[in-house]
Amino acid sequence: MMQVSKKIPFEDPTVLNGVRALYVASNVLIAAIYGYVLFQINKKKDLTTLKYVEPAPMGSSEEGKLVTTTIQAYDAQQIKSSFRSQLMGVAMMGFMHLYMKYTNPLLIQSIIPFKSAIEANLVQIHLFGKPASGDLKRPFKQPAGLMAGLQGAGAQSDKKAIEAAERSGRGGAKDE
Repeated sequence: MMQVSKKIPFEDPTVLNGVRALYVASNVLIAAIYGYVLFQINKKKDLTTLKYVEPAPMGSSEEGKLVTTTIQAYDAQQIKSSFRSQLMGVAMMGFMHLYMKYTNPLLIQSIIPFKSAIEANLVQIHLFGKPASGDLKRPFKQPAGLMAGLQGAGAQSDKKAIEAAERSGRGGAKDE
């Protein structure tokens, strides 16, 4: 992808404005997808209780905290987090393009975030209608990344971990 973007003549104002328009259109489409998914979450009002053990912060010696919430609240929190991540990417790209005058990342950042949005668990469930089982089972597994190995496992939803957290009295307050 980088080799392709290096061959594009960004010096031509018409090409540059076209790539800028593609970037803006991509981000508007992602925002529309996330907005629609949030609308679907609120429309379904799935008040099924969801219990999981949230991992402790990195570097902390304490154990994970028990979280009791509803599927609707969990999904809404996850989609808002995805939207916030997208806005951070737009802010970083805006800084890199407007202040530092980088143009190559515009094309790449028009494609990769859109692909990530389409592959997101909540989009798969609420937009494409896939069942919430297997990899799409809540709580969602954190994607493997640079810090995933250091942070340990993601949220645990197995009965043994939940019972251990309930017995030790870590958390347990229901988020509404």
